[in-house]
Amino acid sequence: MKWFFKLGFAVAIPVLAVLAAGAATQATAGTVAVLQGLDKTTARVATIDAPVGQQVRYGNLLITARACVKHPPTQTPESAAFLVIEEFPPDAQPNTRPERIFSGWMFASSPALSALENPVYDVSVLDCKDDETPAPAVVPNSGLRKSGQ
Repeated sequence: MKWFFKLGFAVAIPVLAVLAAGAATQATAGTVAVLQGLDKTTARVATIDAPVGQQVRYGNLLITARACVKHPPTQTPESAAFLVIEEFPPDAQPNTRPERIFSGWMFASSPALSALENPVYDVSVLDCKDDETPAPAVVPNSGLRKSGQ
């Protein structure tokens, strides 16, 4: 039982130090989640700008960024976004509701930690940024631009 307490203190002290350092410099919230989408059938990569609180369409996916946070420059680079991703079936009628296929946090530094499992699409977080211009709520293929631009 003594080893448990020794191990507990050995782990607790560095964790408390990290928490204290993190309290001094808080992560900032971005207004746009910058995502990368891969269509596995065509091998096309697209950069998707998803404004927080608005839906963006990427192929059959409907992506909603609920939150986007980024560490300040003084800390290890990290961006994370809470995403809700829904998919329309390929044979969807106009009044068909999409099926939720992912809901959770995605991290730019560890995309495999919480990944979208879909046979056609891969979506990952690249960054969070501030955008002064509001984007339209739902427009097919809104926020898409070719990779490398």
